[in-house]
Formats: sequence, structure tokens, C-alpha cells
Amino acid sequence: MTYLADESVDSAIVHSLREAGYEVRYVAEMWPGISDPEVLHRAQDVGSILLTGDKDFGELVFRRGGRTAGIVLFRLSGLPQHEKVLAAVEAFQRYSARFANAFTVVERGRVRIRR
Repeated sequence: MTYLADESVDSAIVHSLREAGYEVRYVAEMWPGISDPEVLHRAQDVGSILLTGDKDFGELVFRRGGRTAGIVLFRLSGLPQHEKVLAAVEAFQRYSARFANAFTVVERGRVRIRR
């Protein structure tokens, strides 16, 4: 499975996931400044699960009918950098097999997965 990280995802999370062996493409490196609908479209085109810190993607998918292979929303603001990275990597190690075609929310100490 491949992942596309929106610009709202901390670069430290992207780099840590890559180091853990996950294939993560990063909008900030490839197409900085593109719109949310364009990010969603690019993820859809290549069948990547979208990683984001932006709740607007939930609206694009659920209310506006956008298509996606899955979304992982990181709700980790306010945490120190090392805790954000730890929460993200732990969530991937435990639950990544369930991310496809689901809306997943990763918070400190909790992961919610909704189909």
C-alpha cells in the first residue's frame, strides 16, 4: 500500500514512516501549494491512502462525494514532536492493514477506524 501525505502532515511523521518502511509520497516535496481537491484527486489516481492533519478532507469525501482509497487524519496538534511521531508510527504498526477504504483518526492514545 502506498500513502500520500498532505502538506498538513508534519515532515517528521513522513520521514519516520518512511524509515519504518512505509512508502509515503509527500505533497510538500512534490506539488507544494496544490488545493485539497487536487490532493484528493492525485491520491485517488494512484490508489494511495491519504494522510492529513486537515479535517476538511472528511467533508470533501463524505459531504461532497469525493472518492478515496482511505484517509488517515492525524489529530495530534499540541503534542511535542516526538509524541506525534510515536503516535503515528504506532498507529501504522498496529492498524495499517485496516486503513484501506476507511476513515481513520489517529489521536494521542487512540485510533478510530470507520468504514
